[in-house]
Amino acid sequence: MILDDLFLIGLDAKERSILMEIIEDRHGLKSIIITSQLPVENWYDAIGNPTVADAILDRIVHTAHKIELTGDSARKINAKKK
Repeated sequence: MILDDLFLIGLDAKERSILMEIIEDRHGLKSIIITSQLPVENWYDAIGNPTVADAILDRIVHTAHKIELTGDSARKINAKKK
C-alpha cells in the first residue's frame, strides 16, 4: 500500500481511526510506503491526538527504512527547462 503525500492536512477523528486501522492491519505483515512533505517530527501535530499518534508512529517509525530526499523537486527542475 502506498500512502502518498500523507499529512498535507491534519487528520480529523474519523481519518485518525481509519489510518490507525490500516496501520494495525498491515503492521508486521504487509508493506506500507509513505511519502510526506512534512518531517516526521511534525506528524504528531498532523495526527492531532497524542495517544493515537503514539500508537501509529510506534508501528511505523521504529521499523521503517527512512529515505530523506533533498534538492529541488522534479517539477521545479522540469519547469526551468521549458
